[in-house]
Amino acid sequence: MHRSIFHPSEETLRLDLLVLPDVSLLSFASTLEPLRAANRVSGRKLYDWRLLGAVGTEVVTSSGIRLPMDGVFDPEATRDALVVVASFNVERHASPRLLGQLRHLARRGLCMGGVEAGAWVLGLAGLLGGRRATTHWEDLEIFASRFPDTDVRPNRYVIDGQFFTTGGASPALDTMLALIRARQGYALALDVASVFIYDQSRTGEDPQPSLSLGRLDWYEPRVAKAMRLMEEALADPLPVAGIAERLGTSRRTLETLFASVVGMSPGEFYLGARLNAGRRLVVETRQSITAIAERVGFGSASAFARAFRQRFGLSPTEARRMARSQNSV
Repeated sequence: MHRSIFHPSEETLRLDLLVLPDVSLLSFASTLEPLRAANRVSGRKLYDWRLLGAVGTEVVTSSGIRLPMDGVFDPEATRDALVVVASFNVERHASPRLLGQLRHLARRGLCMGGVEAGAWVLGLAGLLGGRRATTHWEDLEIFASRFPDTDVRPNRYVIDGQFFTTGGASPALDTMLALIRARQGYALALDVASVFIYDQSRTGEDPQPSLSLGRLDWYEPRVAKAMRLMEEALADPLPVAGIAERLGTSRRTLETLFASVVGMSPGEFYLGARLNAGRRLVVETRQSITAIAERVGFGSASAFARAFRQRFGLSPTEARRMARSQNSV
């Protein structure tokens, strides 16, 4: 029988957090801290957790900080649910043995979650076929390409039967608040969100924005809307005059607003967004430089390489080689 943990219950939920090397501290904390806060605010032990390493009792995070684990992952000793928390280099850390162990647990019907790149681990284990899932917004396209039989959503988090997956740190916090809300009710979830001065107005269906605009929507909505238009049209860049027209303003006004709010012109911001997206594809995928150039709106690989070097101080090929050498250390 397949089990979900997102249902009303006053029983202590015993979670095993499988933490892989190169994990983001923020995603790790966003998974764990809401559970601690729920226990403190309620005055009861609603959540109990163990931190487990895949091969050892210490995990080095993406920032180099060493996290002591409570033990080594043993599939025969798992408890109510298993949450895989991972961020970078998951294909190196998710060994065939580990993936086999996860498949064994899935057949037993254990509830399993994937935080950030933890979704990749579940996918590599073959557990997301025919299911809805999400991952960090930077990897959504690559994730969908790698797992074509998975219904990949841009949502902040997705719950599908015995599996749940999340985006990065903030969506992980949203997921834990949703868990508390499902099990103990809205009031406790609100109290936990208040501990972190966090607005829990987002739902799982809300998309993950690739631009975190914060209060800019309120402070200068025309600039925020222009940025979203740029974000949605990286492959086929819009002319600045065209963006201004969509906003019902003039190009001169839009340039003045960007200079005041962002400190650069709309064209400079747009170029930077395209190059940043291109750099992510260069260092994190095996796509050709020509294909990447096309995806971020450059007419040729040479034009992309020139702009790339001017912004980052090295060529796309050099950036890719450097990233691979660092990941192999």
